[in-house]
Amino acid sequence: MLGYVLDEIFGDSADGHRAPSGHPERPARADAVRDALYAAGIADRGEKLALRPASDEELARVHAGDYLDELVKRVPGQSGWLDGDTYYSPGTWRAATLAAGSTTQLVTDVLDGRYTTGLSVVRPPGHHATRDRAMGFCLLNNVAIAAAAARARGAGRVAIVDWDVHHGNGTQDIFWDDPDVLYLSVHQYPYYPGTGKPTETGGPGAPGATINVGLPGGSGDAEYLAVFDRVFVPAIARFQPDLVLVSAGFDAFQHDPLASMRVTHAGFAQMASRLRAIAERFAGGRIVAVLEGGYDLHGLSGGMTVVLDKLTGPSEPLPASAPMPPNPVARAAIEGTLAAVGAAGVVLAPLAEEAPASR
Repeated sequence: MLGYVLDEIFGDSADGHRAPSGHPERPARADAVRDALYAAGIADRGEKLALRPASDEELARVHAGDYLDELVKRVPGQSGWLDGDTYYSPGTWRAATLAAGSTTQLVTDVLDGRYTTGLSVVRPPGHHATRDRAMGFCLLNNVAIAAAAARARGAGRVAIVDWDVHHGNGTQDIFWDDPDVLYLSVHQYPYYPGTGKPTETGGPGAPGATINVGLPGGSGDAEYLAVFDRVFVPAIARFQPDLVLVSAGFDAFQHDPLASMRVTHAGFAQMASRLRAIAERFAGGRIVAVLEGGYDLHGLSGGMTVVLDKLTGPSEPLPASAPMPPNPVARAAIEGTLAAVGAAGVVLAPLAEEAPASR
């Protein structure tokens, strides 16, 4: 059964996270996804969760006390900027704590068996927020807070797959030296925030538990599916998590204004299908997708709709492994990641035979 977080507070609500004029991380993002998901029948496919704020304990598992104290002192009821990209409005703190807490509740409900899968449509996004710094539109790291709560709840291992076009430096930072959280990111590189090199493979206590594939601008479905089949699916299979979380940004969409990737809705659907299949094989089907970026409203709403379809529709087996992409820079990026994680002691091989080349 599907559980989902979807509420007016994350969209164009008077007491929500209100953007300055012209800012790309705006309430219309959540409104577009909400409208598309309701049109796709999400209310008939699952159960909507009641919102709740994150507890102090949940926040403190991943964020530094001094940083949280600064946010509590500075943000509630006020407007301003935490850095050149990251704004806050009078309702931001409420929206941010509800985003983190409701996502955490959804993930723990999936872990406890109330739901099999989950979809969390929240803002502000989270994957750039580090232990002690807001950046990249993010104040609290929603996925990291939920992952840490799942570990505290009894999950032995958690895998986080981040397909947002920007590297999730905050999530990587938080779990850098944790061998029980596998962080995998495919992102445009070089690009904001400048992290996510293939040689970033985890701290001394967690070699190979961080896996980064930085693809060149212009990469599309073929390149992304090669990353999934050559790197991510075998890495998750090797790790055998109890839970799979997805930092589901849709700014790799072909028309997104903040990046230059070429992923289509069909590409996002195939990525989601692969993750569901691997979660069913190794994690009891437990998978939760959490909204991150995405600034073209059509790309965003359509992307999350195809994810809903793949998480709630008939199960699909893992397909034949996608071939290595013809783009030599993309091919080198994948090979560089495989070499880097191999040097960290992790050897990966596709789980399925390679699909025959098209004629």
